[in-house]
Amino acid sequence: MAERRRAQVWIADDDESIRFVLAEALREAGVEVRAFADADSLRGALARTQPDVVVSDIRMPGTNGLEFLADLRAAGSLLPVIVMSAFTDVASTAAAYRSGAFDYLPKPFDLDEAVAAVQRALGESRQAAVVPAKTDEIEAAELIGTSPAMREVFRAIGRVAASDLNVLITGPTGTGKELVARALHRHSARAARPFVALNTAAIPAELLESELFGHEAGSFTGAVKRNAGRFEQAEGGTLFLDEIGDMPLSLQTRLLRVLAENEFYRVGGRELIRADVRVVAATHQDLEGKVERGEFRADLLHRLDVVRLRLPPLDERAADIPLLATHFLARAAQEMRLEPKRFTASALAELGKRSWPGNVRQLENLCRRLAVMTPGREIRPQDLPAGDNAIVVQTSEGWRENLHRLARNRLARGEQGIYDELRQEFDATLIEAALAENSGRRVRAAEQLGLGRNTLTRKVGASRKRRGK
Repeated sequence: MAERRRAQVWIADDDESIRFVLAEALREAGVEVRAFADADSLRGALARTQPDVVVSDIRMPGTNGLEFLADLRAAGSLLPVIVMSAFTDVASTAAAYRSGAFDYLPKPFDLDEAVAAVQRALGESRQAAVVPAKTDEIEAAELIGTSPAMREVFRAIGRVAASDLNVLITGPTGTGKELVARALHRHSARAARPFVALNTAAIPAELLESELFGHEAGSFTGAVKRNAGRFEQAEGGTLFLDEIGDMPLSLQTRLLRVLAENEFYRVGGRELIRADVRVVAATHQDLEGKVERGEFRADLLHRLDVVRLRLPPLDERAADIPLLATHFLARAAQEMRLEPKRFTASALAELGKRSWPGNVRQLENLCRRLAVMTPGREIRPQDLPAGDNAIVVQTSEGWRENLHRLARNRLARGEQGIYDELRQEFDATLIEAALAENSGRRVRAAEQLGLGRNTLTRKVGASRKRRGK
């Protein structure tokens, strides 16, 4: 049987001592090494044979390491290149990864780490070449999924889109409610007209009326000219009202009039404006519960909830995770002009085992992070953050056991109403951790938790009130 060829690693560095020390360490690891004093010499040798991995300094006489790497990629070569430099500034590091470097070694480097980086690159080099999807074939944000839950959503969109009925989209934050709204518009008779989106939780209550209905010049301080509101902007098309549950009661009355009579006045105006707009609303809240508490008008809910579409949380459609992750990773590479990467089968399986409280948005953010931070073109299970962006189901039983034990003890003592109390403490703990991590910045904390800013502010206030702060 023929002996397996030993891995070939080429080193380019004008520092002879670096070449010697690194070459010896690699030879001890069973690798054949060839060393060059500059990138031009190495490039000349490439015309005759091909190594498995190249390790190149950045600053050398003649062609520097980044120029060499850029030339390789421009020629279509996928040869893994590890760059190293004593100048570890942000610009050099970013330029190296942007040019397609497999990894970046700052000098002086630990030899064991350098050898480990080379071995990772060799592992990728030995794999059969997999041609990633062309970046120009990657579509913009789109609803993706083959799970039964998503197939039902697609069927519902197909049935409802052609009608002119108002739609209420429900589901946890981060499930893609705006994507559903855009799909409803795109497949409707209004597709050629505007799609206008407004997050009602992101606009201060005192400005929301003007945002929706527009205003006349002089109607309030700062109103120096007439402005068209979102209803006018969406004329003939679709108006998407996200986080509708956060709309103040006073504005709910005005919105109800528009939905009932298809007409409105601008703020400070006397001209009655007709509105030909389809309204699609979305919420992650229990609107029926808000109606019971007097926080949301029942008649407005009935006007909005002509057809209801529920988007499932990602944990209910785990079969879609590999498809979604692959799509998000490819799109991140395209948008940020990075070298395409791919998940190993074991990494995709690991993602499928995790819980995603932030749903599809959380998975997309993780894929964007991996597209930037993962060395090389392959993402393995060990490249996934542990307990940072997702909770690993198998290792998350500790807090569950503690909660179970606490609940049993309090129930055994005959305590009543512990569900609301413990749930509120759970919410408060998550919010406190997010605020601490983000130096008290509520907008960023809310974004990371997958909550609306107003929702987080309300929960903080409730928590302080309970604790007497």
